[in-house]
Amino acid sequence: MTDLSQMEALGEIGVQFAGMIFYHKSPRFVLKTLNGEMVRKAKLKVYKVGVFVNASYEEIVNQVDNFGLDMVQLHGDETPRFCEQVSLYIQTIKAFRLGENENIPWMIKNYKDCCDMYLFDTMGAGYGGTGKKFNWEVLNNLNIQKPFFLSGGIEPGDANAIINFSQQPVAKDLFAVDVNSGFEISPGVKDLGKVRAFFEGVNEIKPKVKSQNHKC
Repeated sequence: MTDLSQMEALGEIGVQFAGMIFYHKSPRFVLKTLNGEMVRKAKLKVYKVGVFVNASYEEIVNQVDNFGLDMVQLHGDETPRFCEQVSLYIQTIKAFRLGENENIPWMIKNYKDCCDMYLFDTMGAGYGGTGKKFNWEVLNNLNIQKPFFLSGGIEPGDANAIINFSQQPVAKDLFAVDVNSGFEISPGVKDLGKVRAFFEGVNEIKPKVKSQNHKC
């Protein structure tokens, strides 16, 4: 997110989390449009998630305090020890970028006790989202044993696919659905109509869905 009024609107829709990217190479680099005082003083209904890529501990802590962040998402090559250090200060999500034929249990095994949640996204040439889907079926036979965000090129028409995935045993740990570029007008600016329709589509069948959390 790069627009404070949109963050306010997302809270009214029912979205629970709003991500702000603190990676200077991202087209959604939040410091181009927002400052900490603006965000910290805003009365938002969403939890504020700061997304960092290979940032130093000092930078993360400074932005947590500056923006009043509620959680951080580590989307780079952060080690288990570094994640543990950050998680002692604030609730921490570790992102994993999945390519073809990844050994996911091996990727996550050293992070189990070092962060609060996982996020599964698509492997790309650089860091951050690619807008491309990965095959969610690679998760189906796993026992993640930690709350996780499902990401990876989720689009406005994917509500039924999300519902179908939520019926898999692995989805007992599904905590939230992370959407981004498929719902954008331009980098960091969301099409709120698409967000609302997706949110309502998923929530029409609440009894079948374990988690109703959504992040933009």
